[in-house]
Amino acid sequence: MAAIRNGLLMCSNFLSNNANCIAYNLQQIRNNNIGRWMIRDNKRRKLIEKYAPDRLRLVAMKRNDILPAEFREIVGKEIDEKIPRQTALRQITARCILTSRPRGNVLRWRISRIMFRHLADYNKLSGVQRAIW
Repeated sequence: MAAIRNGLLMCSNFLSNNANCIAYNLQQIRNNNIGRWMIRDNKRRKLIEKYAPDRLRLVAMKRNDILPAEFREIVGKEIDEKIPRQTALRQITARCILTSRPRGNVLRWRISRIMFRHLADYNKLSGVQRAIW
């Protein structure tokens, strides 16, 4: 009887120690890369963060009317050669971070209008209440 009790005790200790590992494997792991469009957008955001100071400096020099035309042409060629085209701010699409939907986003929270309403209905957004009149 004592041997059975010790065996059960050892099994319960083993399961309780490894319960976190077992539960971790069953849980859904969420990240920003929902689909290929979101992966592309995240890559562009990282590139923009990397090249932003250089691009800003060179574009300001290219648009400066005081500088000589030859110098501005050299700067324009440098922009084309050294800085990737994906680092332009117009390349970023405002996507929902939950569903990667590209349209109808609430920019303050970076989520789509559908998810915003859903989360607001269930009081998941702090400071947001459903309008009642």
